[in-house]
Amino acid sequence: MIKITLPDGTQKEFEQGTTPIDVAKSISEGLARNVISAKFNETVIETVTPLEEDGKLVLYTWNDPEGKKAFWHSSSHIVAQALEELYPGIKLTIGPAIENGFYYDVDFGSHTISEKDFPAIEKKALEIARGKHDFKMHPVSKADALAFYKKQDNEFKLELIGNLEDGSITFCDHDTFTDLCRGGHIPNTGIVKAIKILNVAGAYWRGDENKPQLTRVYGISFPKQKELTEYLTMIEEAKKRDHRKLGKELELFTFSQKVGQGLPLWLPKGAALRERLEQFLKKAQKKAGYEMVVTPHIGQKELYVTSGHYEKYGADSFQPIRTPKEDEEFLLKPMNCPHHCEIYKTRPFSYRELPKRYAEFGTVYRYEQSGELHGLTRVRGFTQDDAHIFCTPDQLDQEFKDVIDLSLYVLESLGFENFTAQVSVRDPETPEKYIGSIDNWEKAENAIIVAAKEKGLSYTIEEGEAAFYGPKLDFMVKDALGRQWQLGTIQVDYTLPERFDLTYKGSDNELHRPIMIHRAPFGSMERFIALLLEHTGGNFPIWLIPEQAIVLPVSEKHEKYAEKVLKSLENNEIRALIDNRNETVGKKIREAEMNKIPFMLIVGDDEEVNASISVRRHGGEDLGSITLEDFADLVSKEISSTLKSFKEN
Repeated sequence: MIKITLPDGTQKEFEQGTTPIDVAKSISEGLARNVISAKFNETVIETVTPLEEDGKLVLYTWNDPEGKKAFWHSSSHIVAQALEELYPGIKLTIGPAIENGFYYDVDFGSHTISEKDFPAIEKKALEIARGKHDFKMHPVSKADALAFYKKQDNEFKLELIGNLEDGSITFCDHDTFTDLCRGGHIPNTGIVKAIKILNVAGAYWRGDENKPQLTRVYGISFPKQKELTEYLTMIEEAKKRDHRKLGKELELFTFSQKVGQGLPLWLPKGAALRERLEQFLKKAQKKAGYEMVVTPHIGQKELYVTSGHYEKYGADSFQPIRTPKEDEEFLLKPMNCPHHCEIYKTRPFSYRELPKRYAEFGTVYRYEQSGELHGLTRVRGFTQDDAHIFCTPDQLDQEFKDVIDLSLYVLESLGFENFTAQVSVRDPETPEKYIGSIDNWEKAENAIIVAAKEKGLSYTIEEGEAAFYGPKLDFMVKDALGRQWQLGTIQVDYTLPERFDLTYKGSDNELHRPIMIHRAPFGSMERFIALLLEHTGGNFPIWLIPEQAIVLPVSEKHEKYAEKVLKSLENNEIRALIDNRNETVGKKIREAEMNKIPFMLIVGDDEEVNASISVRRHGGEDLGSITLEDFADLVSKEISSTLKSFKEN
């Protein structure tokens, strides 16, 4: 007999050779019908894999992320079979599950594939799925695996097998299809009821631009057709909310090939929006005791060697800038923290003067591959709402919790109400990825977990997601479409104070090492604005939106009164403009709707006589005729309801 421990701590005894599906049946028939994947002693296995020893078993359904991963990986096998049948002679490479769906990288040889081919691929894949073919894993010797793919003349699989140890190689079969695979499949193809090919793109073999270019076929699948329909509806809505599309329509930002890829240019409306976001956070930071600093856009290479950033990222970053002086090299600033460490070192500190909180909207530069750039969410130059707190060990807990409060204030003020926290810790299996002592790492990780608990945050712990110099707490936000994004981060760092030899004089008159907290509630201005655009669909909170109202004179003779209205709005600090083009009021309203302007103020004969405005809200609601004073009061109340003062939340 073997002892199986379930996630809730329950232990059950089973005969050796029992499978995960047998364990599921012992719990309930309903669970057994829904289980599609499993993990045993931290290894992903099939639902029919015999369990031969004591261990911890986790059963996954479609509703679990690991279940979806197995479902989508299995679907990539089905699509790969369909591609082989439709395009004889192609060479398959790899086909993993991704966040939403899967892809398969394929060398199509002389074949071509485009969007018009997608329906045929989907039809063939569903035909295969309906066959309810079991996914069967079996070990293969290295010699046999090499022989199998030599026969297919598939140099990609041969390269993969060449890097594997004999005795660790497995194939997965279903129907007439065989693929090199480590495992992690659903029981059979019949569970897949809906498949959609989403798009195709170019991809270099193993991400190396010096290697052959392949075709990456992206797809997604579901256990019900209804779920695919809902997903495609969401995708269409996401296209409407794409920040690149909205940024162009609302005249917020642009890109120029001459300026360079991944380097956004902020237009007047976008620059004004950024400025309001900055002032919003600066006001809260001032209340929280932060001091603003400014650092240069470059720094000597030695600065980043000291911090450890050059060792970790130097080879993949922008190349050093050389000066006329021999052996003098500078780097475009990849991080603000080394500069802030040097600011701290400008004079000695006593424990009575700590914490020191230095904040900066600092622009940094990181080289991203051109294929990874994406609008404002992945750029080469971006501005972080960065701050670094230097504190004593006794102050760490309260300072960390205060930063949590500030981060929550930012999220709530901007309408991000659905979020969880992720505590990112090191992977104990790969200590070489991190710098600093294990003792300091343990103290830092514990400090974050304690603070998250005491603040009542709903959080998960993710191994291997920490920064190289310290663990962190990230806020994982769901947008209006249910997509999850990482917004805002707080990190505890014992390492940089050591590397920069930072000290303070304690109450014992001895020198001690401060602890450093890194924090950025926005993360970066570029990415935050992109996600805010997609979350709101461009309908920003009224306190933030570039233009809060537009005055629409009915005809040329009403323009003078329209200017009087505009002056009154400006006196009440309401951002507005006049549309005095020679167009119909109906057309002006339609265009104001497209530009997401919250209020349209129509002025004609009646409004001029009564010293009023006729107000229409974005979306079509008619508020009727009201006085300018009442409108100013309406806007003020809406701002107050969405923008609380920091510490009032």
